[in-house]
Amino acid sequence: MAFFRKNKKNEAPVNVPEHIAIIMDGNGRWAKKRGLPRTAGHRAGAEAFRRIANYSRSIGLKYLTVYAFSTENWKRSEEEVSGIMKLLGRYLEEALADMEKNHVRFCFFGDLSRLSPELQTLCRDAQERSRCYDEVQVNFCLNYGGRDELVRAARTFAAQVAEGKCGPEDLTEEAFSNYLYSAGVPDPELIIRPSGEMRTSNFLLWQSAYSEYVFMDVLWPDFGPEQLDAAIEEYNRRNRRFGGT
Repeated sequence: MAFFRKNKKNEAPVNVPEHIAIIMDGNGRWAKKRGLPRTAGHRAGAEAFRRIANYSRSIGLKYLTVYAFSTENWKRSEEEVSGIMKLLGRYLEEALADMEKNHVRFCFFGDLSRLSPELQTLCRDAQERSRCYDEVQVNFCLNYGGRDELVRAARTFAAQVAEGKCGPEDLTEEAFSNYLYSAGVPDPELIIRPSGEMRTSNFLLWQSAYSEYVFMDVLWPDFGPEQLDAAIEEYNRRNRRFGGT
């Protein structure tokens, strides 16, 4: 499924992918460049996310998946982790208050059990209360890691085999996808990583098998509609052959 919009020169339609995923990276470096604490960078990053989520809805994007907090991010200082969680909680509270206006559907990929009970409740409330909306679905990868997701999926399938509910021969690529956090969500056509880093950082390892990657030398707090447009334009220049000729 594809949506089309006019480009800035209003010359030709631009193909907007159905699903875009973003590794939100560079908050700490953005703050350091300005002599600010890392928490200030995360606040600026939260505002960048808000801009992109609103813009994504306006251009007809159906799925936006963002890497909000990885399984490895717990290694950061307690102060920084606490600040990130407070920002997320504040955003979800605002989103719940504005849900009728924005019509954004929320989904969470990752193990939420390590979060505070209060934050877990906010995540559940946002997901349940937004189920009826279908304009754009925002998937938050929260306490998420691609390898962890694959291991959890394999364990779930193995347990079902042990219980006699299915056999090893029943496992296909399609069946395995249904054991992932992203079950029912199409794979992203485009994955964007700002910040100048050129690695995938354990993000959507299964789902990204045929995604197009665009790496951009801009820190996440400075990422806006112009950068998203540029990434989509680069995506449209690619020839997606999926292993064919």
